[in-house]
Amino acid sequence: MKTVLKVDHVSISYKIGDFRDIGLKEWTMRHLKKNYHVETFLAVNDVTFELKEGDLLGIVGANGAGKSTLLKALSGVMEPRSGVIERYGSVAALLELGSGFDGDLTVRENAFLRGAMLGYTKEFMENTYSQIMDFSELAPFENRPFKQLSTGMQSRLAFAIASLVQPEILILDEVLSVGDGAFQEKSEKKMREIIQNGAATIFVSHSLDQIREMCNVVLWLDRGRQIAYGDTREVCDRYEAYLAGKGIA
Repeated sequence: MKTVLKVDHVSISYKIGDFRDIGLKEWTMRHLKKNYHVETFLAVNDVTFELKEGDLLGIVGANGAGKSTLLKALSGVMEPRSGVIERYGSVAALLELGSGFDGDLTVRENAFLRGAMLGYTKEFMENTYSQIMDFSELAPFENRPFKQLSTGMQSRLAFAIASLVQPEILILDEVLSVGDGAFQEKSEKKMREIIQNGAATIFVSHSLDQIREMCNVVLWLDRGRQIAYGDTREVCDRYEAYLAGKGIA
């Protein structure tokens, strides 16, 4: 099977400290006087794995483990501090589904806005708009201001737009939990279709049952460190034992 993603000793860090909530003038004065305090927070620490065509990688770990930060780097939103990420094919990332919309625009206007942000042409959006409305079940609301939709409805629109294309690499961050039970089932079916068509997929979920059912390989992160990577059953069993207080991270 063809390798579509290589992650080689990747680390990602943030600078945190006194500059967060101050203006430009104050920042300049503190910088000139060297009167400031900055720390480096290592969100992802020396992670290595490889993804092949058709693989479905599940990433597990508690809140703050570095999962979402790693996904942002894999999708190209962030650059690692060290290490190398090599992608061999197009990437579609479904991260933070509710972001990037304008609450005062209509649902229809936001659909085109979101599509433009994802790089879709106006012609493509016009040809697929009815498909988006059908999948998201939002046709009765298309002329309403977006801010009048519930959070679940907003996420459904984002999911419907982002899942239009067939990428080589698909990155999902808790997106199969959007909407009600019926829509979750429909979104999971849609993801399975994309995967069956050959996409290599990276999937973050707090549901171990979902990870066990869908993934053939699992990465376990803890406070940015790579604890385990390999067979789904083995890694999930270790992680479950750790959560129950019977194992060591």
